[in-house]
Amino acid sequence: MSILEAIILGLIQGLTEFLPISSSGHLRVLSAFFGWPDPGAAFTAVSQLGTELAVLIYFREKVWRIITTWCRGFVDKEARRSIDSRMGWYLIIGTIPIGVIGLLLEEQIGSVFRDLRLIALTLIVFGVILGLVDRYTRKHREIDDLTAQRGIIFGFFQALALIPGVSRSGATVTGGMLLGFKRKDAAEYAFLLAMPAVFASGAYQLTDIGGEEYAGWTATIVGTVVAFVVGYAVIAWFMRFIQTNSFMPFVYYRIALGILILTLVSFGVLDPRGGSESTTTADDPVVTEEETEPSPEPSAEPSPSPDPSPEPSIDPATGWPVNPDNGLPRNPDTGIHRDPRTGMDVDIDPQSGLPIDPLTGQTYDPRDRAQEEQPAAGNG
Repeated sequence: MSILEAIILGLIQGLTEFLPISSSGHLRVLSAFFGWPDPGAAFTAVSQLGTELAVLIYFREKVWRIITTWCRGFVDKEARRSIDSRMGWYLIIGTIPIGVIGLLLEEQIGSVFRDLRLIALTLIVFGVILGLVDRYTRKHREIDDLTAQRGIIFGFFQALALIPGVSRSGATVTGGMLLGFKRKDAAEYAFLLAMPAVFASGAYQLTDIGGEEYAGWTATIVGTVVAFVVGYAVIAWFMRFIQTNSFMPFVYYRIALGILILTLVSFGVLDPRGGSESTTTADDPVVTEEETEPSPEPSAEPSPSPDPSPEPSIDPATGWPVNPDNGLPRNPDTGIHRDPRTGMDVDIDPQSGLPIDPLTGQTYDPRDRAQEEQPAAGNG
């Protein structure tokens, strides 16, 4: 990832994180639109550390009161009754759903959930839900009315944001308004509730930066810093905006963007699953270098050779070289494998060297599946 890409993606992250329009969805869509490879779930999670640092600084006085009062509550009964002490427990309880569900669906979050068609549908569907809830619910509760039960309900709505396109703030605020909370109070708790989950997710994904990931350390740091600066300005504006305005402008934007994405995918302008189609041009030097290696072979008798087929075959759909170890095309820039039968990117099990089915989590041999389908194709 270039520094320019990191700056643009960091700018989008900062602009969209606190608005109910899905920052992760925008990062995915923007990369596909410009023909960039998918920045990946790791870049998205780590860059969100910048925006959550903005939340921490913006609500610094409240966060400090919550932390100190919650700690005093272990020894002081009076402090234990304070809303700030109880808020500490509510934030812990509310974080449990997204933590558990995120670990259970880790494979799907990095593969299936990043399909542009799913992102478009979630933008539209959850945008409509946000608009209906905003318009027709009675909003009378304030943040002091939080209870443990309401905190856990907030948490389950936040967990919906594991699907790009839903929006963390949008889903959590929608849940808050369904519980009767005012827009400002629902948004304030949504931003506070996001901090434990985002900081934990960002720290967990730090080890995935670099290596097989498209975004390296330098680009990720630049994107995170840009997201912090822009995010702080956006959160200050947004908290003022929702005190006197509804969420309807964001609802209209979500629906329009979702329809645009579906239209571009339908006409083949955007690849719903992959990154850049233009990466095939970058593959050409790799192919030619590998193809020229067999030429120095002396024209000896056709005796068994230690490398039986050195010329790599090329997948016609992606233009990527096919990995002879597992029979799947592999992106030479990112190292990502794709199963042409399903069109999904797959991870490789380090022990067996076989791909992992993102739907079942089990390893499989794609060559065996291809052989099983050949008789069926011949009988048809």
